[in-house]
Amino acid sequence: MTASLKIEPAILIGVISDTHGVLRSEAIEALRGSEHIIHAGDVGSPEILAELSALAPLTAIRGNIDKGAWARKLPETEVLELGGLSIYVLHDLAQLDLKPKAAGFSVVISGHSHVPKHETRDGVFYFNPGSAGPQRFRLPISVGRLIVNDGGVRGEILHLPVSGPNR
Repeated sequence: MTASLKIEPAILIGVISDTHGVLRSEAIEALRGSEHIIHAGDVGSPEILAELSALAPLTAIRGNIDKGAWARKLPETEVLELGGLSIYVLHDLAQLDLKPKAAGFSVVISGHSHVPKHETRDGVFYFNPGSAGPQRFRLPISVGRLIVNDGGVRGEILHLPVSGPNR
């Protein structure tokens, strides 16, 4: 008798942050094919949420620039279970008021800094996709992807070309 090994396909999660009211066509293309999209705050306008939710199921949180009735409907933090991983989403990592590992989180997603970064600390994967909105300072325009498979996660930062009036 032979045992069959069931291999689960990878889950692709698109991650975007700090759009500040600008959703570039390059960002949409980079997120296309995602099974879920996470927006880590500073959305800027409800139209961005509508466009992203047309691509895949969307989870979005409120950032410090998100004001008005539409933004008040967004939570400040969110907890997700995707691909067997527990994910905590907040806008500003400096506002993290829990110990992710002790709370059972595998991944912490944030934005705010506009600096793309991913690292593992104390067994928790921290991921910031950078900013997909107007270019600030000399920071890149970027979005991210999480690839979840075999109970693990890895991240990719996708740098987008900078052109046009919303540089």
